[in-house]
Amino acid sequence: MKRIVAMLLVLVMVFALAACGNKPAPAPAEPAKPHFDKLTLEFVPSKDADVIIAGTANLPELVKAEMSKLGYDIDEVDITVGTSYDATGEAMSAGSIDLGWLPGGTYALYSNDTDVILTATRNGLSNDSVNPADWNGEANATQKNGPQVTFYRALIYAAPSEYGKKLAEKVNNGEKLTWEDLDGAKWAVQKTSSSAGYIYPTMWLMKNYDGKKISDLSNVIPIDSGYGTAFSYAAAEQVDIIVCYADGRNDYEASWTLPTDQQDPTGKQGMGRSDSIWNELNVIGVTEGIYNDTVAISKASPYYTPEIVAALQDCFINIINTPEGKAIFDVYSHTGYAKAVDSDYDGARAALTAVDA
Repeated sequence: MKRIVAMLLVLVMVFALAACGNKPAPAPAEPAKPHFDKLTLEFVPSKDADVIIAGTANLPELVKAEMSKLGYDIDEVDITVGTSYDATGEAMSAGSIDLGWLPGGTYALYSNDTDVILTATRNGLSNDSVNPADWNGEANATQKNGPQVTFYRALIYAAPSEYGKKLAEKVNNGEKLTWEDLDGAKWAVQKTSSSAGYIYPTMWLMKNYDGKKISDLSNVIPIDSGYGTAFSYAAAEQVDIIVCYADGRNDYEASWTLPTDQQDPTGKQGMGRSDSIWNELNVIGVTEGIYNDTVAISKASPYYTPEIVAALQDCFINIINTPEGKAIFDVYSHTGYAKAVDSDYDGARAALTAVDA
């Protein structure tokens, strides 16, 4: 009996050991995702700062969620609007801003310290004529319904001031403006690194007026606070000419005729005009095409590695391909993003060099 009991114990131990041997090994723990405390994003003030902040309010949560899917945990995404184009470029050069939405000219100026990762695409306009008169009047109001494009134009606009109306009348009658006509006007322009607000209008002058530039004009008001200020100056007849991207009138159409104590749905302050912006703000010059805005990264950023840059590219491409993302980036008229490399902006650097020469 003792022998039988002993054999049974041996069999039980054998089966127990076999069972232990067949138990699957525990799954290895997933490696922790790389963790970052904060990602800082900054937009240049090509639109009113409060409009940009309101329009991008949901972007931080979308970025955190998308980057998490791509393998990166970020506690906070902070969005600011630079006080000027150069201020954003300088902040990125210093490493205090990780990602910046920079126009091509601004990127070219700061490309030693930043690197482009995306180029914006946008809906082309219904009008792409190089004849300024073709842009004027309600019948020629531009629509944002063209094919996807990677460029845009800047326009030179005559304000509804007494002198501005004279310039517009000459252009609409098919007459060419002289340098003296333009030099007699009061101009409002953006900072010198702004593609549509300075660089390409300067190149338009150089091409048509024997190399003369904005810096050669007698009466120029530089604006640090963005295009909204330029449009308000034009509406108040404080200037005769402003320069802006080609769909600028679309963006300020509603606020142009609102009372000055009211705001349009996007928060732009009313400008108190009685006639439409298409009739009152006439185009007198059309620039060459400008390569689209960038999303650029600071080379001093902790995110500036090939792996994280690739994730950031996918992150924003994925976000803008959602309805919510499209609504957010509509603040800049961006409808898509394409991966970009620095050499895409060699033309912008050449333009900047020509303007500064």
